Amino acid sequence: MTPFYETDRAVSEYLLFHYGRSEEILPYATGPHAALNYPVRCVEHFAGDIGYHQKMRALDLGCAVGRSTFELARHCGEVIGIDYSERFIASAKRLQEEGKIAYSYRDHGDLSLETLAEISSEIDRGRVRFEQGDAMFLREGLGQFDVVLMANLIDRLVDPRRFLNGMGERVVSGGFMILTSPYTWLEDYTPREHWIGGKQETNGAGVRTEDALLELLDPSFERIRVDDLPFLIREHVRKYQWSVAQGSLWRRR
Repeated sequence: MTPFYETDRAVSEYLLFHYGRSEEILPYATGPHAALNYPVRCVEHFAGDIGYHQKMRALDLGCAVGRSTFELARHCGEVIGIDYSERFIASAKRLQEEGKIAYSYRDHGDLSLETLAEISSEIDRGRVRFEQGDAMFLREGLGQFDVVLMANLIDRLVDPRRFLNGMGERVVSGGFMILTSPYTWLEDYTPREHWIGGKQETNGAGVRTEDALLELLDPSFERIRVDDLPFLIREHVRKYQWSVAQGSLWRRR
C-alpha cells in the first residue's frame, strides 16, 4: 500500500493547505477562518521574538510542499526544506524552479476543481533549497542553523525523543527552534513506547506532551513562549480537519 503522504490525494490536499486562497479552502462565512494560512503563521507568529534578518540560516524540517520554507526566505538569507515524502519534495522543487504549479483539488465525490499554486514575486526563490530526507537520519554536512522550524513533525517520527536530543547540535548558540504540533500520537507512526506524552505511566500518572518537552529540551533550550495555533485541512467542500497545534518557541542556551 502506498504511504498516505505519497498519494495524489495527499499532494492535492497539502498544496491547497499551503497555497490555496481562503475562498478555495473555506467558502463559508461561518467557518473557522482564523485557522487558515497555517504554514505562514508558523513562520510569522514568533517573528517579533526571533528578530529575523538576512544573515540567518534556516531549516524547515517536515516542510511538506514548502510554503513555510518560502516564507522563511522572506527573512533569512539561506533556507533548506527537508521532507520524507518524495512527492511533496518534487512539488516543492517545481515551485522553487518554476514559481507555480497547476493542480486540482477535490470538490466532492469524483468532482474536482482546477487551480494554481504560486510563489509570491516578493520571495527570492534562489535562497531556497529542498531535499528529500529522513529527519531521524539527517545527512552529514548539513551544518548548524539560526532558526529551525518543525511544524507538525514530532508526532510523525519513529523516535521523537532521540530526534529532539540531537537538536542541540543543529541550532547555534542563541538560535531558535519553532516547534508546532497537535500532539496526535498514533502507533501508525510512533511506537507507543516512544511517545513522549499523551499516555499513562505504569504508576498511573498521566504525561502531557508539553511538560515532557520542557523536561526533555531544558538542558539545551530555554522555552520562550507557548501559544495555540489552529489549522484547517480541507478534504472536500463539506469535510474538514480542524486541529489546534501547540506552538512553542525555544532559544538555544
